[in-house]
Amino acid sequence: MTTHPTVSPRDWDAAREQLLVEEKQLTHARDALAAKRRQMPWLAVEKQYVFDGPEGRASLLDLFEGRRQLIVYRAFFEPGVSGWPDHACVGCSMVGDHVGHLAHLNARDTTLVFASRAPQPDIQRVKARMGWTMPWYTITDDFDADFGVAEWHGTNAFIREGDSVFRTYFVEARGDEALGSTWSYLDMTALGRQETWEDSPEDYPQTPPYEWWNWHDEYAGKAGQG
Repeated sequence: MTTHPTVSPRDWDAAREQLLVEEKQLTHARDALAAKRRQMPWLAVEKQYVFDGPEGRASLLDLFEGRRQLIVYRAFFEPGVSGWPDHACVGCSMVGDHVGHLAHLNARDTTLVFASRAPQPDIQRVKARMGWTMPWYTITDDFDADFGVAEWHGTNAFIREGDSVFRTYFVEARGDEALGSTWSYLDMTALGRQETWEDSPEDYPQTPPYEWWNWHDEYAGKAGQG
C-alpha cells in the first residue's frame, strides 16, 4: 500500500474538518434532491397486475398491505439466472442482506416487497436459507416489462389514493446500491421521511424527527405487521 503521511492529532482534526465541509455539502445536496423527488408528478397505474404470494393471488393494490406507499424491488431469482435454484443472483442477494428492519418503514405507512419470477416454494426456501423476512411475490404478467425491470434489477415506488395506484419514482443500476436503510428507502418515496424539517408540499404528513422512532418490536398498528 502507498504510505500515507503521519500527522499530529491537531493536523488530523484539521484535515477531517476540511473534508467535513464537503461532506455536509453532499448531505444538503442529497436532501435537496429528495425534495425534488417529492415534487415529481405521479403516473397513474391503469393496468391490473397479478402476483403469486405466500397466501395466494394478489393485486398490486394488495401488495400495499393497507399502507399508503409501496416500494417494489425486482430481484432476479428464476431459472436461467446465476445461482438458481439455490440462490438469487449475487447482486440482488446483497441488496436483500442490506434491508433494514421493515417495522421502521411500516411506521411511515410504507411497505417494501421484493418481486421475482421464481415460484413461491423456491422463494420461501431461499428466504429461509438466507434469513430474509421481506414479503416476496412472484411476477406472473408484464409487471417487470412495464416498469423497467425485465432485463435488469430496479426499485419502483408507488402511492395510493384509495384504490387508485400511482407510480412516483424509479431507480436502477447503481441507484439500488444506496438502498437498504430506512432513510434511503423513504427518501425515494413521494412522502419522504415525513419529518417537519423536510421541504415538502404543505399537505404532506409530517411529524417531528425522533418522536416517531421506536424499537422495532414496539411499534403498534400497521407498523407491527412488518
